Amino acid sequence: MYSGGKPPSVRVEKPWGRFEQYTHNLPSTVKIITVDPGGILSSQYHHRRDELWVVLDPGAKVELGDEVLHPAPGEKLYIPRETVHRLSCVGERPVRILEVSFGEFDEDDIVRLEDVYGRIGP
Repeated sequence: MYSGGKPPSVRVEKPWGRFEQYTHNLPSTVKIITVDPGGILSSQYHHRRDELWVVLDPGAKVELGDEVLHPAPGEKLYIPRETVHRLSCVGERPVRILEVSFGEFDEDDIVRLEDVYGRIGP
């Protein structure tokens, strides 16, 4: 059972290279988010889930709490529940993020604080 907090990631070396495991026997939801050039997600937070984002492409801009980040591909960002966050694509090509959500995943658990598409509120 997931009890909150940053889940451990494990890096395992193999003769052919390595793998990184982000979740092991935990309730989780995994998805790839693709943001088109100029696209921006809501400024949002969640009550019932933490997220781990693994950046797959260049061109991501992440607002995480009071910080503005431009993470490189391969960089990992841990987003605890209740933390305001936002993703946008500032590059010329789409940007993809591997998102692993820990806890109860429900699209209704998005509290939108600001949204360029008019979707404000829970």
